Amino acid sequence: MNAIKTYYLDVFTKHYFDFMGRATRTQFWIFVLINVVVMYLLGKILGQGFIMWLINLLILIPCLAIAVRRIRDAGFSGWWILIGLVPLIGWIALLVFYLLPTKK
Repeated sequence: MNAIKTYYLDVFTKHYFDFMGRATRTQFWIFVLINVVVMYLLGKILGQGFIMWLINLLILIPCLAIAVRRIRDAGFSGWWILIGLVPLIGWIALLVFYLLPTKK
């Protein structure tokens, strides 16, 4: 329960629009894991209607923010998130960025 508060809820309460700073690998991957589970369960409960579209829109900013902070923690500019717009190659590059260790 502490991991949910520390790694998931804090992103929404304390870092909603926070594109500055850094996010550790642990923080990023636990957020992604919990977010996938929550969205899967909400999708099963609510279906694929307007409410799910609205929820996805509301979590877009925190998801982008934590991804940018993770890329910055790996030692790259946050603008590298845009490489994800390139199909396949961009997604692979982002995965590599997310898996890189912290650079100080």
